[in-house]
This record gives sequence, structure tokens and C-alpha cells, in this order.
Amino acid sequence: MVNIGYHSARIQGKFLRSRYRSNIAKIAVMPIKQERRVPIKVYALSCERDLPEQVASLRSFLNYVGIPDVFTIMSDGSYTASSIALLQQVHPCVDVQLLTKFQREDLPDSVYAYASQQAMGKKLAALMSIPIDGATLYTDSDILFFEGATHLAELAIAPDTHTYYLPDCKTSFDQRLIYTDQEMQEPINAGFVLFKKALNWQEPVARLAQLAEPPNYFSEQTIVNLTIKYNQGVPLPKDKYIMNVDDQFIYADQFVNKASKPKIAMRHYVSDVRHKFWMGVNHTI
Repeated sequence: MVNIGYHSARIQGKFLRSRYRSNIAKIAVMPIKQERRVPIKVYALSCERDLPEQVASLRSFLNYVGIPDVFTIMSDGSYTASSIALLQQVHPCVDVQLLTKFQREDLPDSVYAYASQQAMGKKLAALMSIPIDGATLYTDSDILFFEGATHLAELAIAPDTHTYYLPDCKTSFDQRLIYTDQEMQEPINAGFVLFKKALNWQEPVARLAQLAEPPNYFSEQTIVNLTIKYNQGVPLPKDKYIMNVDDQFIYADQFVNKASKPKIAMRHYVSDVRHKFWMGVNHTI
């Protein structure tokens, strides 16, 4: 039997994305409603393919979290000059940098090798290169922020030095990098991390160098998972920071709606539910 709700949602998502993409030049310069300043530095890694998602995510952050010290978008190298200009038109706090120039020059050779082979290797290099000086956020481009994101602003100014992470809803690991069953418990999603101190990446990255075969798509997520656990990271509340795909095969976004969005800080629309991202955008306008 054909799942009409699921396929209808995917068709609608595709249509809404296409419409957003065709109007993106106008959308990018629409006024940001928020004036609240938040002492946080934000970093995102994205590419030309994901320009619509990056613009929508960026605008939702500015409107619901506030204006950060800087919002740095690291380009994987594919952003065109016109797309870079468009991103920087969204707000003066936006800075677009080429990842190859942004990344540190003292990373382990295994990380550079991984970055040269796969997109997720580039993400690992980006995460390890982010300078941590006070509250610092990394966010993927397929994340939308909502009214409850004032909680994130409160975390940014809280006088602690924790690393806050987004609990994952499923286990997505490179099993070669996992040494004990305990390391697989309470998986961490690598798409959204609030840093308040520099992390020690040494032991997990050493495992990367010991691989007999090349790293794979999930190697980055595994290393981030291990590193945050070794550094005693603190989970963000699951009812406010949504990482869930239980609604993949139904039409509606069961986590973001008119009733829930005042309470929700963000949702990570990973590939399983990416089409729902564009329904979520309607709740950020």
C-alpha cells in the first residue's frame, strides 16, 4: 500500500524548497526582527548545494536566538562568489570563510587525510579547528531554531564550562572505532554542539590513525561522540532540542507545530526527515 501521507510530505517539501530557492535573493535581505545580542560565536560548515537550508537556518537563529558576536560559515570550497555575497547580506555578523584557510595547520595527519577523502572528514577538521573562547556553537545547516531558543541564549551566558550536546535518536557509528559496548550507549549527534571549553581530541583521533582501512561516513560522528563523552559533556533536554525521526513516514511534523514551537529550541532535520525542514521554515517566519 502506498503511504500517501509520506509521499505527499516529500512532494510538498520539494516544492517549498524550490520556491524558497527561487526567491532566495529577496529572502536573504528581509529584515531580521531580533535585536537581542548574545555573547556567543557560531560556526557552520556547508556547501553550495545546501545554500537554501543555510540561509533558512541562519535566519531562524538570528530571529529566535539573537545576534551573535559572529556567525562564521565555513565553505567546503563549492560556494560561488554570488552565494557568499548573498549569505553575508543576511546580517553584518555573517562571515564566510574557505575551510582550507580556516582549518588549523597542526591537526593530525590522519584528519587531513580523512578531510581530503570525504565530506565528513572536512567536518571533523572544521570542528577540531574551531577556536573556543567563551560560548561557541557549531550547528549544521539543516537545523531550524524556534521560539524556545531563548534557552540557548541563557546557556550561552551561564557561568559554567560544560560542553552541551544533542542526544541522537539512533546509533550511527564506525564500529572499528568503538572499543567497548559502553561507548555505544547514549549516542551523540555531531550536528549541534555548544562548547564552553576546548576539548581534548587526542585519544579518539589516535584511533582514526590506527585504522587499517580508510575512514567512512560515520567515522566523524564516532570520533565526536567519543571525544564529548571523554570530556564529560552534558546532554541538552530532548524535549527542547529535537533529534528524532519517529515522524518520518507520516505527513505532519509531529514535533514542530503551532502548539509546540514556543517550547522548542531547535530541530535537526537529518536526511530521514529533511523534507519536513521546509514545513518547519513556515514556523520560523
